[in-house]
Amino acid sequence: MADGSPAFRPWTPPRRDKPLGLLPFLWISWRDPLGMWSNRHFREPQLHGTSALGEIVVVSHPEGVRHVLSANAANYEKGALQRRVLGPMLAEGLLLTEGDAWRRVRRILAPLFTPARTATMTGRMAASAVARVEGWRLDFGPRVLNMDTEMSGLTFDILSATLFSDQLDGDAKGFEQALNSYLSLAARIDPLDVLGAPDWAPRLGRLTGAGAGRFFERRVSALVTRRRAQIEAGETVEDDLLTALLTARDEDGGDGLSDREVASNVLTFILAGHETTARTLGWALHLISRAPEVAARLRDEADGFDVSAPDWAERLPWTRAVIEESMRLFPPAPTLARKALGPDEIGGEAVGAGATVLISPWVLHRHEALWEAPDEFRPERFLPENRKAIDRWTYIPFSAGPRVCIGAAFAMNEAMIALATILKGAEVEAVSSLEPRPVHQITLRSRRPILLKLRQRTQDQSPPDQSSVR
Repeated sequence: MADGSPAFRPWTPPRRDKPLGLLPFLWISWRDPLGMWSNRHFREPQLHGTSALGEIVVVSHPEGVRHVLSANAANYEKGALQRRVLGPMLAEGLLLTEGDAWRRVRRILAPLFTPARTATMTGRMAASAVARVEGWRLDFGPRVLNMDTEMSGLTFDILSATLFSDQLDGDAKGFEQALNSYLSLAARIDPLDVLGAPDWAPRLGRLTGAGAGRFFERRVSALVTRRRAQIEAGETVEDDLLTALLTARDEDGGDGLSDREVASNVLTFILAGHETTARTLGWALHLISRAPEVAARLRDEADGFDVSAPDWAERLPWTRAVIEESMRLFPPAPTLARKALGPDEIGGEAVGAGATVLISPWVLHRHEALWEAPDEFRPERFLPENRKAIDRWTYIPFSAGPRVCIGAAFAMNEAMIALATILKGAEVEAVSSLEPRPVHQITLRSRRPILLKLRQRTQDQSPPDQSSVR
């Protein structure tokens, strides 16, 4: 810490010393892919080898990351594994499409996420956050809350208010339950997917999680159909993301998006945007609960927070730094996988066509050669005076290059506003010395719920005693 006090170090999975055989690798990939990383991955810039699964390259150095994700991005597509796992729901969304189809959708969506348009949504974000905090009724006394559930509810409320004018069919609780089921069952990496088995071979997780997929598809399809009918009937409709998706046209003169493409992109925003921001906020609140000095700085900023001020974001440097450090330690998307379309060279090593190239933010963000004390919570790394020392290709919570997350600015605004609003009204305290343990389920979740005690803030209140949880 900048003031000389020891920095908090969250729990991390043990790292193995030896490579995994095929069967242990398949088991760990299904149970929790975080367990496949060895000590070498966090120390060496690049690991390259072959196995029963083919040629695999793990890239963990800035130049290699830049090469794969930006300089020669045209040679690397998202592999078949991601399409097998997520394709049943997101096949035609921005996350999974490739080539000309991806470029067309990206062109159509880009105007919807300009800084100016994103800025118009901050008031609704703040109103949703205030309503969530008021709903806790901390004036009746402290409460122990499940941060996973609360942050899922909050980000759902924000998503619904800003992008869909509060017209998402189903309440936040129903969406959260379906999302939890989908991520823990249907979206797990099945050994048959890793081995490239044909699609007709049954996957247990997909069978047991099919109901969650149908839940999302029914709700979103009904929403799209209803709004399309209103537009075609000439009715006045809300100026939100759904209307923009349905009325957008390709600037190159092509057609707009089909209803199926619109539904796939709505599902992408729900499953990718809503879920990743919720998890980031949960991890951030956990880290703050273990770092009272950091919490005090954030409360000071929160006291002056006013989303109507033109420079509200510039007034929250520590808040932004905590969000960014949280995404460094707990990246929303822990691993990025690419397939080489043709032969190439990465880090001085020849890479063959068809090779699997892995870039893991979980590894990259904790790499011993790239970060000082990489496993410690040190948000001051991301303060304005320090951030310029961080190589842009060593920190990629939103990916990077042409396929950088289109909603990155939206997500940062949402997370900062939510965190400042929460800390303006509440003290956040740990309730147990047991650390939440991250697990890779498409996003980075906690294996057990993150439980924290929240109490209403009072004037001149000193930080709570944290000695019992250190």
